[in-house]
Amino acid sequence: MNSALRRIIGEMAGANPLWGAQRIHGELVRLGLAVSERTVSRLMPRRRRPPSQTWRTVLQNHASALVALDFPWEVTPRVLLHDRDALFDDAFRRSVAALGLTDVRTAPRSPWQHPYVERVIGSMRRECLDHVIVLNERHLRRVLSAYVDYYHRSRTHLALMKDAPEPRPVVTAIETGRVVALPAVGGLHHRYERRAA
Repeated sequence: MNSALRRIIGEMAGANPLWGAQRIHGELVRLGLAVSERTVSRLMPRRRRPPSQTWRTVLQNHASALVALDFPWEVTPRVLLHDRDALFDDAFRRSVAALGLTDVRTAPRSPWQHPYVERVIGSMRRECLDHVIVLNERHLRRVLSAYVDYYHRSRTHLALMKDAPEPRPVVTAIETGRVVALPAVGGLHHRYERRAA
């Protein structure tokens, strides 16, 4: 069992370089494998470099959009909304004005205005947009739609006891078949299920 578990963990870590032991453990729980997160951490292959995608993966993530490549510039943004971080100083505001944008800041000392949105947007950026070259608005909408679907139906969340917002069943019998990876978000992430041999 240990060598089979090590193989499964290695395959998951290789196919999802952005995932750590917690996310892989969440997928294993959904597969009905009773293993501790510490064991997953111990069995994960060691990485020499920070996680990043290969060029081949980047091309696979963009293959569907490359056929319909265009750059529609009919709509120009008019407003830039941001918080009051010191990062957004006078020089930044002058640069924004020089681009013809209106600088809109959130209310002072109001972190409660959008903490949940910031958390979701941060996840979108770290797990999706940082790894995709957005070609146009239509491509962005397609990528974000795929990510939101993955986020709600497949991605495990610590706050949900390593389940997805739309609950996923836990496989109870280990002998039900081999573990297969189902690509999500153009192969950027995966969902794992058991299939009969």
